Amino acid sequence: MEPAYKILIADDHPLFREAISSVISSGFGGSEIIETADLDSALEITRENDDLDLILLDLNMPGMHGLNGLISLRNEAPTIPVVIVSAEEDKQVVLQAITYGACGFITKSSPRAQMTEAIQQILNGNVYLPSDIIRTGKESNSRRSRHEDNPISPELLNSLTRRQLLVLERMSKGESNKQIAYNLNIAETTVKAHVSAILRKLGVHNRVQAILSASDVDFSQYLKR
Repeated sequence: MEPAYKILIADDHPLFREAISSVISSGFGGSEIIETADLDSALEITRENDDLDLILLDLNMPGMHGLNGLISLRNEAPTIPVVIVSAEEDKQVVLQAITYGACGFITKSSPRAQMTEAIQQILNGNVYLPSDIIRTGKESNSRRSRHEDNPISPELLNSLTRRQLLVLERMSKGESNKQIAYNLNIAETTVKAHVSAILRKLGVHNRVQAILSASDVDFSQYLKR
C-alpha cells in the first residue's frame, strides 16, 4: 500500500490548488491535503500541524513579499520540506529560492507527470530542480552574463580529479548519491566523500549551488585528460 502523506498547498489561485490537489490525489493516494491562500494562514497551519510531510508554496500569494515569505516559513518550520511552485522561470530566482532553504522548485507550466515525479523526488528526500531552466538559464540576460553569475573557472575544474568530475557531471544531471554510486559502480559513502571534496574545491556551500554553477560546463573537455 502506498504511503499516505500530509501536504499543505499554499496558493491564492483556486484553479491551481485544484489542479495540484488532483496531481497529489492521483499520484499519492490516501494523502491528506490542506489548502490555504495566504502566508499568514500558511504559517498558522504549519504551527498547528508539525507532522506535515511537504509544503507547496506559491511565491506570489498575499503576504509573501517574494522570497521573504519562504524565509519566514523556513524559520517557523525548519524540518518541513518546502517546495516553491511558481510561474517564475528565471534561473536566478530558482537559485535564490534554494539558497533560502527550499528543497525544490516546480514551474506551474510543468506537465502533470513531471510534477508528480518532482513531488516524489522531494518526498524521497532529494532536491528537485527544473533541469530545462538550470541547463538553459532562462533569464533576460545574455549567455555571457549567465556564465558570470555562477562561474566555475577552468582552474577550479582542473583541480578536480577525474572521478570528482564524473560525480559532478552526474550531480548536474540531477542524480542522487545512490544513483551516482550505482552508475559509477562505487560505494555511496565514496560518492558522499567526493561530493564533500567537490563543494570544498569549488567554494560553494551546498550541492544545489554546485549543480547550478556546473550547469553550463562542457564536461567532455575536462574528461579528455
